Amino acid sequence: MIGLIVPAFRQFSRRVVRNPPQSLRVGVLLLVVLAYGTTGFLYFELPAKPDLTWLDAMWWAIVTLTTVGYGDMYPTTLAGRFLIAAPLMFFGIGLLGYVLSLAATTLVEAKSRELSGMSEMSLRDHVLVMNYPSEEKLIQLLDELREDETFRDKEVVLVDEHLEQLTPVLLKRDVHYVRGNPARDETLARAAIDHATHAIVLSKKPGDSHSDDLALAITLAIEARTSKVRTIVECVDPMKEELLRKAGCDSVICSSRFEAHFLSNEVLHPGMQDVIEELLTIAGQQLHFVPTSEKTFGSAAERARAKGHIAIGVRRDGKSTINVPHDHALRDGDQLVTIGAHRVDSV
Repeated sequence: MIGLIVPAFRQFSRRVVRNPPQSLRVGVLLLVVLAYGTTGFLYFELPAKPDLTWLDAMWWAIVTLTTVGYGDMYPTTLAGRFLIAAPLMFFGIGLLGYVLSLAATTLVEAKSRELSGMSEMSLRDHVLVMNYPSEEKLIQLLDELREDETFRDKEVVLVDEHLEQLTPVLLKRDVHYVRGNPARDETLARAAIDHATHAIVLSKKPGDSHSDDLALAITLAIEARTSKVRTIVECVDPMKEELLRKAGCDSVICSSRFEAHFLSNEVLHPGMQDVIEELLTIAGQQLHFVPTSEKTFGSAAERARAKGHIAIGVRRDGKSTINVPHDHALRDGDQLVTIGAHRVDSV
């Protein structure tokens, strides 16, 4: 045991005693100057003022050192003025300026590290956004999410390997930043992945199918570390969708699957694009999955209408059926597919 303690103490002595940190040196210097002012004031002024206490002397030393000078207490002896008060004033001006500059430097460095993504997050119940495809896409995603009351107050952490510094626009939206490879465990730890609720993996280069390889690596890294986080992954190649699901992600969004549907619907039904956009945007009428305890679709639809929702189908075992008959029987665990402006808990 002694063989372990002695080398550790020597190492501590080299680091702290021989080369103490700047803040420790400043703290020791402040204490020495305060002790000098307190004891000197009490030594020279006590004979003329018997009621003085150590607390009074310390108060005078602090007030003089910080150049406040209330005037409620002051030295009256020649030695107290020129041997104690005068040096304390000169030291106070220098020390105060040095301490303020040291504090400002520390704050600037901390802010710079935060903007550059080098700091470590200590958040809980936050949302992670992996990869930075473009500022416009990320802002649109954040604005949509914060329209919903569930995500309105959630902190957002962007994780990316190549973004040099957080942009002013993202900074105004209270986005935090962690710079590093999102597929590395060290980066995920700095982003507090263990305490996050959602992880959204965006395509690094929209339209480039090689982005799916990075998305797959990130998904595997997240799932290997924690399964509590709900992962939503954007992919480019529909052929990679099954592989991403096998990796453990909860949802896969393959935008290329919908492009042909949007185009054909707009050709056949001009203006349909506006309807689809209204249903997809969180700011307008939205599609919802609503739990229900009713026995038939008709009765559940009536209760939904009373809450301002229009029932258009039923979701069962992960599959949705639209435009079901009015007398369609519902089972335990079924959900209604509804259209409404606001989320409802159940019908």
